[in-house]
Amino acid sequence: MAEATSQQPVIFLSEGTRRTKGRDAQRINIMIAKAVAGAVRSTLGPKGMDKMIVDELGDVTISNDGATILEEMSIDHPIGKMMVEVAKTQDAEVGDGTTTAVVIAGGLLKGAEELIDEEIHPTVIIKGYRLAAKKAKEVLEGLAEPVTFKDKKMLKSIAVTAMTGKASESVEELSDIVVNAITQVVDEEDGKATVDVDNVKVEKKQGASLAESQMVQGILIDKEIVHSGMPKKIAEAKIALVDAALEIKETETDAKIEITSPEQMQAFLDQEEAMLKKMVEQIKKSGANFVVCQKGIDDLAQHFLAKEKIAAVRRVKKSDMDALVRATGGKIVSRLDDLSASDLGKASLVQEKKIAGDSMVFVEGCKNPKSVSLLVRGGSEHVIDEAERALHDALMSCATAIKDGKIVSGGGSTEVEVAMQLRDYAKTIGGREQLAIEAFADTLEEIPRTLAETAGMNPLDTLVSLRSKHMAKGGKYIGVDVLNSKLSDMKALNVIEPLSVKKQAIISGTEVAEMILRIDDIIAGSSKGKMPAGGMPPGMGGMGGGDMEM
Repeated sequence: MAEATSQQPVIFLSEGTRRTKGRDAQRINIMIAKAVAGAVRSTLGPKGMDKMIVDELGDVTISNDGATILEEMSIDHPIGKMMVEVAKTQDAEVGDGTTTAVVIAGGLLKGAEELIDEEIHPTVIIKGYRLAAKKAKEVLEGLAEPVTFKDKKMLKSIAVTAMTGKASESVEELSDIVVNAITQVVDEEDGKATVDVDNVKVEKKQGASLAESQMVQGILIDKEIVHSGMPKKIAEAKIALVDAALEIKETETDAKIEITSPEQMQAFLDQEEAMLKKMVEQIKKSGANFVVCQKGIDDLAQHFLAKEKIAAVRRVKKSDMDALVRATGGKIVSRLDDLSASDLGKASLVQEKKIAGDSMVFVEGCKNPKSVSLLVRGGSEHVIDEAERALHDALMSCATAIKDGKIVSGGGSTEVEVAMQLRDYAKTIGGREQLAIEAFADTLEEIPRTLAETAGMNPLDTLVSLRSKHMAKGGKYIGVDVLNSKLSDMKALNVIEPLSVKKQAIISGTEVAEMILRIDDIIAGSSKGKMPAGGMPPGMGGMGGGDMEM
C-alpha cells in the first residue's frame, strides 16, 4: 500500500480492480434496470408482443411471460439479475404480474434518476417511495372486493384475465379446466380455504389442439402397463400403492454362494420364484387389481401378476405416488406383508391410452379427489410450453384469489385509481418526499399507458381521459379495454385480478428499486487486469450474447 501524501492517493484495492463511485455508479445501475424493464415492457397485456430467445445450444423459447423471458435471457450484470429476481419472486408468490413488477421497478428508478438530477438525495427518494408503497397498499385494500371458491363465475373471469394473450385461441376452454381443477383441490380448515397448486398435475403431450386439453378426475401417470398380458382397462379399480421393489433383494454385504450341482442351481431358482410368487399372492390377497410401484418389478413377478389379471406400472415418481394418495384415498405401503384391503385406493376406471404415440395410464373417476391432472395438448412444442405457462398463471391467480378472498379490477383501472389517491396524499406530506410520491404515482400509470400503446391507442390521450373518468363518481373501474381499443368499465367486462397480484408487484418493485438506489459504489475485481469503460467488469456489460437495444 502506498503511503498517503497530499499528492499521492491511497491505493487499497488489488491491481486491475475497477471502482465506480457516486452519481456514475447510480447512473449505470439505473440504466441497466431501465433496459431490463424495457426488454419486457412490450409484452404487457392481452395484446402484448412475444419475445423469441435463442440460447447458446440453439434451443428456442417463445413467450410473453415476463419471468420466463428474463430467466432465459442470460443476463450477466448483477443489477439485471436483481431485476430477474423480482420477476421470479412475483412468479413464485402469486404466479401472475411478473411483467408489471419489473415495469414498476424500472419506472421507479427512472423517476428517481430525474429527482437525483434535481439534487434530491436518494435517501429522501427512498423515504418517499416507502410512504407511497404503504399508502398504495392501503388504497388497494379499500378497492378490493370479496370472492370465495364457490363463486365459479368470478374465478373463471380471473383465469381468463390471467391467460388472455398467452393462449388466446382457447382461453374459454382452458379457463373452465382451471376453475374445475382448482375448486376440486380446495382444502377447507376452520372456515378458511387454501389451495396447493402442486395438487394440480400438468402433463404436456404434443398433437391435437389446445381446445382438446382436458382435466382428469384423478391422476395421469406417464408410464405404460408393464406386461402385455395384463388388462389395459380395469373398472372399479382397487389400487395398491407400493414403495417396495417386487424383486429379490440383493444382500447388503458381499456374499458368495457356491453351487456344485445342477440340482442346487434349480433349487436356488425355485426359491427365487417362490419368493416372487409369495409377493404376488400377498397383493392378490389384499384384493388389489392394479399395482403402482415406486420401484422395480421383476420379469417373473410381472408374469405372475398378469396370470392373476392384476395390472401394474413401475418406477413411478414420488410426486405421482403422493398425488395418487390424495386422489384415490389409498395409503403407500413399504412392506407387502402389511398390505391390506384398507390400504387400497379406489377409482372407477383405470385404463392405458396412447397419446401422441406414448402410452399413459389414466386413473379416473375418483370419488372426491384432492389431486387432479390436466392434460395439455397443442400443435407444437412451443405452443404447449406457452399454454403450460398460461395455465400456471391462471392456476396461481385463482389459488391466490381463493386464499386471500379479495379481488380488484384489471385493465389499468386499479393503477390509475391508486395513482390519483397517491397524488392527493402527496400534498398532505409536503417537502421533497412529495416529489418522490408523485413519481411513484407516475410509475403506476405506466401500466395503463403501456396497455394503451399495445392496443394502438394514443397513450397520452388515454391517460388524460382515464384521469378525468376516475374523478367522476363511479369511475373507479374504468380501464383500458385492450381488445376493443377504448376505455370501458373493467368490472362489467369481468377483467378481474387477485388483490395479491397487485400488492406483490408494488412490494417487489419498490424493494428492488430502493436497494438499487442505495448503491453508490461499484467495486469490481478483474482477473484479467483490465476493465472496459463504463464501470462494468467483463461479462457484466450486457444481457447475454450481444448488445440489446431498448
